[in-house]
Amino acid sequence: MNIPFVDRWLRRQAAGSDEAPLAAAFEEDPEGVAELLSECALLRSQADSVGLELDDSPASLEALDQLLPRWRDDPELLPWLGNDAGLYLGTVVVRTVPGATWHVWPGGHPVVRLASGREIQVVEAGLDWAVGGAPELSQVYAEASEA
Repeated sequence: MNIPFVDRWLRRQAAGSDEAPLAAAFEEDPEGVAELLSECALLRSQADSVGLELDDSPASLEALDQLLPRWRDDPELLPWLGNDAGLYLGTVVVRTVPGATWHVWPGGHPVVRLASGREIQVVEAGLDWAVGGAPELSQVYAEASEA
């Protein structure tokens, strides 16, 4: 994958910039950052291992909600999978809800901004889902698509 903002960010870091890398990258290349956020490699791998293809659709969120949460047995995997689940949720919202876009706060925290201006903290939603099963990813999506 060619991500042009990485070279520019590395040069800035070498020059002593203390700007959050994701926020700086987002300012320079929002589409590249959106592509990076949509990878969710760990979640996609876990889903694939049980025969579930994540196709960036709302139906795939419902399918994720139905999986047995075997990842809860691995405390090292849990936060990474939750992070990926949140980024995947955000990817589905951005790709299917009109006017939804990624936004990165100055500290580097990615959120989804809806056309109404409301922001969804998708990473937190993904972590909550991974740890406790609630809110369901499909529920967060439904609320976003109605806003």
